[in-house]
Amino acid sequence: MREDTIRLVIHRFSSHTIQTLLLLSAVALERGVHGETSDLAAGAEIEGEDEVRTKMPTFEELLLELVNTLTPQWAFLMANEYASHILRVLLLVLAGNPIEDQSNPKNSIKSKRSAKYVEDRNGEPINHPSLSIQRKIPDSLTDALDQLLKTTDSSINDLVARGFTTSRVGSPVLQQMLVLQSKKGTLEQPGSLLDKCLLNLVSDPTENARRDSALKLMIDDIVGSHFLQKVMELASPKLLQTLFERYFCGRLSVLSMHPISNFVVQSLLSNAKNERQLKTMIAEIQPSAGTLLFKQRPGVVRALLDSCIRLRAGSVEIMNALYSGLGISALDERKELINLLAFLMPYKEFVNADYDQLPFRIQGSLIIQLVLQLPGDGHEPIMNSFFAQAPDRMYSWCKDPSGSRIIEAIISSEHIPLATKRQVLDQYSNKYADLAINKYGSHIVDACWKVSDMPYKEKIMIELIQREMLVQDSPFGRIVMRNCRVEQYKRRADEWRERERSLQKGKRMFKDIFDSSSTPNKRSDKKSKKSKK
Repeated sequence: MREDTIRLVIHRFSSHTIQTLLLLSAVALERGVHGETSDLAAGAEIEGEDEVRTKMPTFEELLLELVNTLTPQWAFLMANEYASHILRVLLLVLAGNPIEDQSNPKNSIKSKRSAKYVEDRNGEPINHPSLSIQRKIPDSLTDALDQLLKTTDSSINDLVARGFTTSRVGSPVLQQMLVLQSKKGTLEQPGSLLDKCLLNLVSDPTENARRDSALKLMIDDIVGSHFLQKVMELASPKLLQTLFERYFCGRLSVLSMHPISNFVVQSLLSNAKNERQLKTMIAEIQPSAGTLLFKQRPGVVRALLDSCIRLRAGSVEIMNALYSGLGISALDERKELINLLAFLMPYKEFVNADYDQLPFRIQGSLIIQLVLQLPGDGHEPIMNSFFAQAPDRMYSWCKDPSGSRIIEAIISSEHIPLATKRQVLDQYSNKYADLAINKYGSHIVDACWKVSDMPYKEKIMIELIQREMLVQDSPFGRIVMRNCRVEQYKRRADEWRERERSLQKGKRMFKDIFDSSSTPNKRSDKKSKKSKK
């Protein structure tokens, strides 16, 4: 097989065998690091036979030999539709990175055709736990990966590198290489692979008409856009600022409405590196916020909210952008904020619409959930609007697939004070049994239970017991009864109380630990700022 490695790697069928062997090697290496190998030593006698077993190469040695074989042909293999999958797996194995995401089949390293082939024939995929976690690897493989990246970085010329950015086959391998270079700190060196892909933008950021034209075409390309999304994620603050000023500034609104380039814009916005960049982006998006919300591009607004949460900045600016987009001009109109976002409607249309006929919008629900995660008092506009609504109207949301998500997010939010949550819980007093038997309302009861103190839990418990027959007849109600341990409360109320007290004590203990661990960092930050002054 060693002499025919290249031929096997580019073959339609044998390439899958090589890929499977690489997955198995990742599992074997993980076991070997933990001392679980079952290899026999050289010269060991096999029981029942007179022959002596010949020493077999280890998986580590086989991988090193495979790397040495494939490296000289790397660019050729990147362009091959069968070999490219093997290169991606090989890079992940050498780096010890997760290969298969068991929670999301879309992130599988296998092609859709290969996955369907296995599924149609009831095949068993390799789902070893070590494939979905960060693995320990021998130092020799780390050195081999460093040498591989260094060699391919210098051997792939500018023209070939640029071609891979828009290649359906080569681009995924190229992106994986950039991720690994980013972790090693060699991504933005002059003459690096990224520099070649961006037509020397890293080493020479001066005006270049040819480069500007090529990168603008890449933004609108169905494959090139995916490459640029990865670049936005990996770029340093300086490179991201250069890309923004050169190719996006003044064009964000237009690009956001494009069916392809809007995803590049979302990646740009969600990867803002600092507060200054974020506020500049919000200011440019604000005039077109309404168009984005109502013309099927709310993902752009969500990307900005993600950055606001991550950077803990821009809350006031993003809320002003939302007010502007929703057509809210007066303070008293803000009381309808939660409705306008839930239904994704401008204020003037909402006040003239039949409320009972308005459908919830999933994107609007997601935006509300993100606003509730804004730092500081960023959640207050939503909560003020919530309490301005009729309680019965908000209660009806608890039984809707999208509306219940909003209510659950309010109750579960770490940023909303317990006193405010108690006001929300009080609105559902004497309604917990009705909520428990509803498919979506049962989740609201569980959320309320988790944030309640002992007296309030007993209040919910009594409501459930008073209507026990009704609740037990529902499959959702039975789950709620089990989660609340109603039977234990009925038989041994004192034991139930003691158990709940110990659980609450444990939660407070962990909270104190986390709070104390974060406090010294804040104090050290203040001291460092004073010392700088």
